[in-house]
Amino acid sequence: MKKIGILFLSLFITTITFSQEAAKAKSLLDEVSSKMGAYKNMYIGFSQTLSNEDAGIKEGDEPPIRGDINLQGEKYSLNYLGNKFLYDGEKLYVINTDEKEISITDGDMSGDDGFIYPSKLLTFYKEGYNFEMGDLKNVNGRKIQFVTLNPIDSNSDIIKVELGIDAKTKHIYKLIQTGSNNSKTTFTITQFKSNQQLSENFFKFDKAKYLSQSYTID
Repeated sequence: MKKIGILFLSLFITTITFSQEAAKAKSLLDEVSSKMGAYKNMYIGFSQTLSNEDAGIKEGDEPPIRGDINLQGEKYSLNYLGNKFLYDGEKLYVINTDEKEISITDGDMSGDDGFIYPSKLLTFYKEGYNFEMGDLKNVNGRKIQFVTLNPIDSNSDIIKVELGIDAKTKHIYKLIQTGSNNSKTTFTITQFKSNQQLSENFFKFDKAKYLSQSYTID
């Protein structure tokens, strides 16, 4: 009977501790979302790496892919892999500069493939995840607090997401996404600017401009 009581007490303490850590992790994410979401707009330069040990692809085997994005609310202009993704809040324009082709779709990118898209960067964690505090690491003199997000849906294409948050600025520094195929995609923010002076038409698609450059528009 005494052993049962000790086991119950141990489970109770573990549950309380886990709940406290989850609450602490969510509170930090809310603070980051609130702070970064309060900016009029953001410019983010980033690098992306991919690894998959099962497929023999190790971190650093390939040079990082670099890109940049301007964000304003849900609107964004993303330069990535030679394409420009322009979302004006209603339509998404994918501009392929190599092929001079433009595709237009209603709404933002679909999250059905399990990827975290730009307009959801500050809010994706609010639904479908459990939280836990990760390690506090020293990265080039910066204290980075990691938070681990575990999908509630056991059939999710994402196994876990690790967010690295600058403990001083409360800005996202790194996002590591592990997929169900054991691939690991790492985004590292290399440059950050807030409240830039953007033109009124910055997120507006200029159809005439691209037609004059002989682009094909679907």
